[in-house]
Amino acid sequence: MFVRTVGGRVAVVLVGLALVGCAPVEHGPAVERAAGDPAGRWSSCVEVAPETATVGFMVTARDAGALPRLDDGFTPVAAVVCGQETQQRPDGGQDRVLTERRTEEVDALTAALRLADEPPTNGLCTTEMPIAPWLVLVDADGRWVRPGLPLDGCSKLRAEVRDALAALPMTTVSTRTVAELVSAEAAAAGCSQEWKDVIALETTVNPGAPREALPEPLPTGRQIRLCVYEVRKSEPGTGNFVHGTVLPPQRGAAIGRALREAGPVAVCTEQASRFALLWATTGEDPQTYVELDGCHRVMVVRVDGSVLAQGDAALAKLIDEG
Repeated sequence: MFVRTVGGRVAVVLVGLALVGCAPVEHGPAVERAAGDPAGRWSSCVEVAPETATVGFMVTARDAGALPRLDDGFTPVAAVVCGQETQQRPDGGQDRVLTERRTEEVDALTAALRLADEPPTNGLCTTEMPIAPWLVLVDADGRWVRPGLPLDGCSKLRAEVRDALAALPMTTVSTRTVAELVSAEAAAAGCSQEWKDVIALETTVNPGAPREALPEPLPTGRQIRLCVYEVRKSEPGTGNFVHGTVLPPQRGAAIGRALREAGPVAVCTEQASRFALLWATTGEDPQTYVELDGCHRVMVVRVDGSVLAQGDAALAKLIDEG
């Protein structure tokens, strides 16, 4: 992963398929691992594994591979997978939800889970994060175990396990909302629920940003989307959606005039608690940011750089009307 600044925007680039020499894999033959005892009767993901309902919960293949392997004396009749996914709501918003899915067709999966780990490779391994499902097997008496998953030479799930998991005909037993990702209001406005406080980030990283004349802050002949964010006290540098809209032509023209009147930026270090993003609905540059309190700075961001100017309370009031 690397980070670079493009036209004042911080871009994070993930290199997921680069080939690198594989480090020694810390796993041994499955036969060396003691099998786990059944852990009582299965009830639900939420009751048995409340950690699966936390935001950002994830199981790595290495963690799954370190669990006790399936005992020959345990005969599964069902499998349950606890996982998270993004779910669209009818009102346009999005939630992160915990899902519990179940299947009774477990023969192929059981056979794959009884395989041993492959020996560590001396070859090349891709560098993406290998993840695994939170999986339990249930027997005819309702008892359950969470089996270790066999790994390949790169410390990822063996292909046989991946194929068996992908082929399972799963039925959704229940879902539970973990967190709201996008509110109905943000979705209706066409705004992201979260956005980086670009002025604060840019002026921290690059306090010597160009101060030449402000370029045209809003593209001519385009609809402009306005999104207003409140900076989180718990996470400085990130804003949470407050309100937004596509500007009617008259209001957009008034804001454009006020932006063009912005003068040279003043020296100021006060942190803004709210900021606005104005951007063409077509996604064209520039992006124009306005601090709605604090220093009242304006930043116009284009692919070739960013320019700061000085706004005021009147501009902020014009933008921040609900």
